[in-house]
Amino acid sequence: MILVTGATGTVGRAVVERLPAGLRVRLMARDPARITGGGPAAERVAGDHGDPRSLARALAGVRTAFLVTTRVSGGDDERFVRAARMAGVQRVVKLSAAAVLDSGAQDLITRWQRAGEELLRASGVEWTVLRPRAFMSNSLSWAASVRSQGTVRALYGRSGNACVDPRDVAEAAVRVLTEEGHAGRAYTLTGPRAVTAAAQTQELGRQLGVVLRFEELSVGQARAALAERYPAPVVEALLQSAERLCAGAKAGVEDGVGALTGRPAGTFAAWAGDHLAAFAPVTEGTGT
Repeated sequence: MILVTGATGTVGRAVVERLPAGLRVRLMARDPARITGGGPAAERVAGDHGDPRSLARALAGVRTAFLVTTRVSGGDDERFVRAARMAGVQRVVKLSAAAVLDSGAQDLITRWQRAGEELLRASGVEWTVLRPRAFMSNSLSWAASVRSQGTVRALYGRSGNACVDPRDVAEAAVRVLTEEGHAGRAYTLTGPRAVTAAAQTQELGRQLGVVLRFEELSVGQARAALAERYPAPVVEALLQSAERLCAGAKAGVEDGVGALTGRPAGTFAAWAGDHLAAFAPVTEGTGT
């Protein structure tokens, strides 16, 4: 039995779509009604990393688990690993972040991911860690301003980030979840090249057939925008991460995707082409 946590999230949802037919699969989310895919045989279960009883139910009979946590410094990794050990889980595959390898990354989010990895390595459970760079899908946060104003706004938009297609992360996760030979290994997953927000803007405009503007945010403007979505400690962590982007710390390319999938990592142009509808302006009278 394979358990996929975060089955409605960016990567978890894509993992569910890519799991081979015929496997015994259990899909966990806070609201199982929101889970899509997985086939009629897949079990769907309500689970919350903050609720040990729900974790025990979700992990019963599970051999391999895909662990995705999102609440920074909330103790979710610890509770999950404890429950996995009690349930006799043999292997845990954790979604972490590429920043853990950067000694200069000391922000709250990276320290939380490092602690989660260390906890898993010390657990006695067989482990594998996936460390993606930023997701290409983060650019979906620009969709509203692209549609309404033809504009992308970002901080340090001339600095390169080797962002990765989350579908590649999901395919890599499926390989690790269903194959042997990955115990005790960590894989860094990036795109094929570093790309700037300004270049992404240009590519989106090219594919949309329009000229898009790129506007550089000040640190103050970025802080205000982030504060609308995240608590203050997370906002400051994201701004510290952006400083590392500006310094070039996120431009390095790794071949973890190729090593696990046997093919090159997908480009931003390909990702954009598959998600162009999200950025296309609504045309009056067409409903599109």
